Amino acid sequence: MATYKDIQAFIKTENEYAAKTCWIAHVKELRGLKPRISARRISPDKRVHPCPENKQADISAAFKYFGMV
Repeated sequence: MATYKDIQAFIKTENEYAAKTCWIAHVKELRGLKPRISARRISPDKRVHPCPENKQADISAAFKYFGMV
């Protein structure tokens, strides 16, 4: 499975923006993958920075590229 750094690098080269790790975790959760819960996360049920809808397709494309979905 690809690391968050791998996914960020792919998105940076393909879409020319830096994806936040919390966005990647949010999209993983939406796609049914099990993200690790950050030690700094205050509430396991609430996200401070959910992934914007216009970025979700780019992150999902990275998942497909790395064979995660």
